[in-house]
This record gives sequence, structure tokens and C-alpha cells, in this order.
Amino acid sequence: MNDIKKHEAEILQILCRETKPMGSGQLRALLLQRGFNLSEATVGRMLCDMDMKDLTEKLGFKGRQITEQGRKTLERVNIASQQSVNSSRLLKLLNSTRREDLIDMLAARRAIERELARLASLNATANEIKQLEAVLHEQEQLSLRNEMSAEQDLIFHRLIATAAKNKVLAAALDLIRQGRQMTAILEYIRKEVQGAMAVEHVRILRAIISRDPEKSEQAMVEHIDSLISDVEKYWQGLNAKNKPKT
Repeated sequence: MNDIKKHEAEILQILCRETKPMGSGQLRALLLQRGFNLSEATVGRMLCDMDMKDLTEKLGFKGRQITEQGRKTLERVNIASQQSVNSSRLLKLLNSTRREDLIDMLAARRAIERELARLASLNATANEIKQLEAVLHEQEQLSLRNEMSAEQDLIFHRLIATAAKNKVLAAALDLIRQGRQMTAILEYIRKEVQGAMAVEHVRILRAIISRDPEKSEQAMVEHIDSLISDVEKYWQGLNAKNKPKT
């Protein structure tokens, strides 16, 4: 479990939920309920190790409590665990999705979003541009940490649709994108083929900020074309892996 062991993570989970310090005997009983059959002496040794790592701290005879460092470490473990679960679900969904369906969806997005980007460059307010910048910053930070940023991608494109001030096109885009699941699938594919979504979003935003309709439209088209290319690369890679060896 990254930088801590499974038993240590479970102890942190328990301490994080408790408002009072807990002794090794109490922790041992709760660990037993969770399927961890450890002796009280073993739990005590683990707690000493965790004290040294600044994950827990001893409060005299009262017992241990979780430290701020322990909370941050537990948060990282929980995020990694959730990402693992999400990845499994995503792969199941991806395996049930046809390449042709993805390509058709992206082609429809290209037709609509090129016009939305053009209109956004003409109609976006200063506040809407600030919101786009904030979302892009979040996406860049997640990308640096190699974490999923599907939610930020969805928000970024919806903000452009809002800034365009065309409700019909915005509604059509929502229908075509098919929600978060399809966005997550595309992000997974891009990571597999080393695509760079955040970089392309920067180009789109710069064109919108410069109030250049042609460049905004071009940047959006290039972005969607790049997505289509990555989908093609991904399926070519799958076909190559599944091709029988002669």
C-alpha cells in the first residue's frame, strides 16, 4: 500500500474515526473485528514503528492518536485504493465499448465544439475565463501527480459551452458526451498512448483569451482530432496484442 503496510493503514482508519486516544488492546479488538488476527504485543510494536514515522503519537497512558502526517498519508492511501477500484470498473466499461461508437461520438463533438469554441472567444466574460483558468490549473496539477482528471475535462468543456451563450449547442454537447463515464474512458485511452489533454486545453484557452474566433475553432478541432487519433492508436495496439503469433 505505497508507503505504509496494510495493517498500519487499517489502524490509521480506526484512529481517524475516533475522537479519543486508543490503546493497543482496544485497537487489537477492533482489528480482530476487521479480520486482522494480531496479538496485542504485535499491535504495540506496530504503533511504536508508526510513532517513529510520525503517523501516530502517544499521549501517555491514554493511548495513541493519529497525527496530521498520518491523516495525509491515509488520504493518499484512500485515493490510491479508490483509483484502483475505478480503474477496474473503467476497464469493464471500456471492454464493452466499440471503437466505432467512440469515433462517431468524437466526430459529432468536433462538429459542435468547434462552433462553441468560436462563440466562446467572442462572448466569454472575464469571470468565465477565470473559471476556465482555475479548472485548467487543477487539471495540470492532477496530471503532474498522474491522477485522473476526467471531472476537470468535463467541467472545462462545459464552461466553454456556457461561455458560448448558445443553449441549443450546449444541450447537444451534453447529450453527445454521454456523461462522466465516456470522459473517463477517453482519459484512460490517452494515458495508455501518452496523449496530452491538458496541453491541448491550454491552446484552446489561449485562443479564447486572445478573442480570436478562427484560432479558437482550430485549437478545438485539433484537440478532438487528437482524441480520435489516440482512440485509433489504442485499438491498433489492442489488435497487435491479440494477433495470433505465427
